[in-house]
Amino acid sequence: MIDTNVLTNLDLFCDQLYKKMKPVAPVIATMELYEFRYSLNNITPENGRWDSISIDPIDEIEALVSSPSFFDKIDIKPKMNGRIILDRTVTRITQMLFAGLVTGAYTAKWVSDHFYFDPRSFNFYVKSIYLNREVKAHLGGKPYKQFEQKQKRFKLLHEVGYRDFLDANEDVDNAFIECVLKLVKSKGVPMVLAIAGPTAAGKTEIVDRLRAAFKKRKKKIAAIELDNFLTDRDGREEKGIGSFGKEALHFELFKSCIHDILKGKPITTPRYDFIDGTSSHTLEGQLKPGRKPVEIEPADIIFIEGNSPFLLPEIAPLIGIKIVYLTDDAVRLKRKWRRDIDYRKKYDPYYLRNRYFKEQVPMVAKNYQPQLNTCDIFVDTTGAALWVTPEIRKVIEAGK
Repeated sequence: MIDTNVLTNLDLFCDQLYKKMKPVAPVIATMELYEFRYSLNNITPENGRWDSISIDPIDEIEALVSSPSFFDKIDIKPKMNGRIILDRTVTRITQMLFAGLVTGAYTAKWVSDHFYFDPRSFNFYVKSIYLNREVKAHLGGKPYKQFEQKQKRFKLLHEVGYRDFLDANEDVDNAFIECVLKLVKSKGVPMVLAIAGPTAAGKTEIVDRLRAAFKKRKKKIAAIELDNFLTDRDGREEKGIGSFGKEALHFELFKSCIHDILKGKPITTPRYDFIDGTSSHTLEGQLKPGRKPVEIEPADIIFIEGNSPFLLPEIAPLIGIKIVYLTDDAVRLKRKWRRDIDYRKKYDPYYLRNRYFKEQVPMVAKNYQPQLNTCDIFVDTTGAALWVTPEIRKVIEAGK
């Protein structure tokens, strides 16, 4: 039964929401009620009336968040009095889910099935589904190896630091490294290893561990960061393009660099500044005055890190092992709060929230599902599962 009376009393609404949110976001149980109230004040309707929030039917919401046009309309830099604020649609989704939970219009299970709540943002995001039926079939139907899901402890944290993340992923990371070593031994060098994964998934960290493992085996290592080939952020945002695909990159430079390093030639790549969002190179591929490129020597193992290294058809045939390394969106956002906001001071917090809401779900369809359907190895750190194709499994097991 839906109870709308609770919407007219701010204190009662807060008390009820505090209780209703605990099954949705266990981290709420680590907050005192007054801390919860402080956060809720930032998302409370401007008129102070929760009964002014319309509660849409479940089927309409599901249809809405399944539409690409819904995300297209999110403004990542809406402003009021010269300052970036939370997009109105993002605000309304959270207000509606809060009101629906309190009145009983929405169950905690339904909300959790379609959304996740970030405690530091104090708003909901649409849940991405990476591992669908088609991907499972491509990867043999079940994980090659499964471990304890230690990332579950992150549900009680507001943000996630490097050490906690590394410790939680240790088992699946070790199994992954062992598989890669066997594959390289079987296939030979020089070899390009491409590791695809979204921001804050842990690509840089796992490459560091792989580098250390190869160095112990006297292999010479090089790494090419796909993000270094990004063009200026403002230009990409003006054109409405994301951080993947040819149009977002100095693509001809990227392609020539891969060909050259596989021929044993040293290469020079652009350098991308994540603080101001600019490339060291112009759109024409010329080095800007005062900027310094990245110089890379040839090697036995060449890593390519980025969002979409083998989504590009001209590049995919050059890659010896295609890897997708993923962490669930909710965990990655907690990592970004610690890394990009607290330490690197990379974004305005409202910009981060708007952009994360806008980009993550569409990126799954445009970027990660195609790569998951063509990869050799999928490392699901949140699920603590290592997936490989049947062909790769045969090679690995033959190397035992």
